[in-house]
Amino acid sequence: AAAECPLCGEAAGRELEEHVRARHGHLLGAPGAGNGEQLYECPMCSLTCTDIQVLEEHVDLHLDERNFSEGTDLELAQQLQTEEDERQRSEEEKREREEFKKLQRQYGLDNSGGFKQQFLKNMEREVDRGRMQPFEYHKRKADMMESLASGIDDGRTKTSGVIEALCKYYQSENKDARRVWLSAGVDHFHSSLGDRGWGCGYRNFQMLLSSLLQNSFYNDCLRDTTLIPSIPKIQSMIEDAWREGFDPHGASHFNNRLHGSKAWIGACEIYSLLTSLRIKCQIIDFHKPTGPMGTHPRLFEWILHYYSTDNEGGAKVVCTSKPPIYLQHQGHSRTVVGIEEKKNKSLCLLLFDPGCSSQQMQKLLKQNSDGTGLKLLRKFVGSLKEKQYQIVAVDGVLSLEEKAARCRASQVLTSEKIP
Repeated sequence: AAAECPLCGEAAGRELEEHVRARHGHLLGAPGAGNGEQLYECPMCSLTCTDIQVLEEHVDLHLDERNFSEGTDLELAQQLQTEEDERQRSEEEKREREEFKKLQRQYGLDNSGGFKQQFLKNMEREVDRGRMQPFEYHKRKADMMESLASGIDDGRTKTSGVIEALCKYYQSENKDARRVWLSAGVDHFHSSLGDRGWGCGYRNFQMLLSSLLQNSFYNDCLRDTTLIPSIPKIQSMIEDAWREGFDPHGASHFNNRLHGSKAWIGACEIYSLLTSLRIKCQIIDFHKPTGPMGTHPRLFEWILHYYSTDNEGGAKVVCTSKPPIYLQHQGHSRTVVGIEEKKNKSLCLLLFDPGCSSQQMQKLLKQNSDGTGLKLLRKFVGSLKEKQYQIVAVDGVLSLEEKAARCRASQVLTSEKIP
């Protein structure tokens, strides 16, 4: 807004001072004039007046102009801040959508297909890279389709006899192992082209089931599961458990659907599946470290108690009838097949890892006297330092009434926390 002259009302704009001096100089006093008149200096532009009223009106014009400018600046600042807030909110929403999609991909919930699609895609890649011949591709594709149709694992990733080889090795080993407890016989299964990167939970269930199928005590529970199921079949079995009412909260996390996906599973899904088969088991939650440097000695003590109870004989190597234990932590799971007690009383777990290939596991069947191959299996207290661990341990058979009660209980809580 153009400033008006307080003397004549004309628009003077920002040249107000020059206008007043040119048109109304007789009312102004020259700086330093010695005529004895009282001089009044504008505090904002140093204009000097001889009339106090003129000065007041002149200063008011300065204030009006500044207030207008400040009001305009404030509105502009508010508009810019609003635009910045909207930009940041839009970026945050975009980042959240991308993170959610990333998590969906990571945990196999992005509708990108399941075992079959990944198996075929990886085999095609192997052919393109010259690591697989076309005839082998077609044969393995036919075998895979047959496995999916029957619901039975094709056994390509299985290694048997490792527990027996360990028992033989420890009986002749006289270095630092004081006592060794081994689980009942169990086959090792590793990830394949169809489940690499997400199938560890399913492979560990196959290991546990392979042990239960060798134990006549569980024949009645497993009369409909006499062979190791394929991963897609295991997914369908877990969905069946959900339909029975097991773990509705966990089922909702997967939208009640696993089959045809690459969804990761964990201890709760294993518990629900086993319980639906009337296999008595429990989840134990080691929800925080119980030792120095983030270690979990209570986990090791619990597993020692599990294997050594009712197996306190004097033999150095005890081949128990206990099934292996499912061991879960963030991002991976393994199978506990035994535990060593050293002469210095320290403990060492023996683990089957689905990430170990058949070629690696085969070496354990021909164990060297120095035990170097056992590095694949051995995990000391200092080796397990995740923030939290869960185990699923089998300890019997459920009646139909007990199964129903556990189904109701799983709708509220399925794990016991170790303090």
